[in-house]
Amino acid sequence: MTEEHKIRVLIAKPGLDGHDRGAKVVAQALRDAGMEVIYTGIRQTPEMIAEAALQEDVDVVGLSSLSGAHIQLFPRVLEEVKKRGLKSVLLLAGGIIPEEDVAPLRELGIQGIFGPGTRTDDIVDFVRKSMAGKR
Repeated sequence: MTEEHKIRVLIAKPGLDGHDRGAKVVAQALRDAGMEVIYTGIRQTPEMIAEAALQEDVDVVGLSSLSGAHIQLFPRVLEEVKKRGLKSVLLLAGGIIPEEDVAPLRELGIQGIFGPGTRTDDIVDFVRKSMAGKR
């Protein structure tokens, strides 16, 4: 990332999960770290998330799920993101994601997976390191 380009991050809550405190905490930490953050709010469809990522020209898409529907919803979001040609977007996931689901999500293309108790500084560092040299 060049000095004049701020990292743009979209934080989204796919599905019917209405618990968004963690997503808001992560969004605020990224914002405090100097990134531009767009939070879509709760109950977003995969299509809505991908379209917002396209329209907002984001570098990063972070998905949050506490409902256990991540295995059904995250692949659909990734499919919609790819349909829109967003191949260089860094994909992150957070929330309640069982260990046995981590490898399948990584295989789909989610680069960063952060569970409960992850320090926000670790998420900020991961995003910065992942985005270094891009754009």
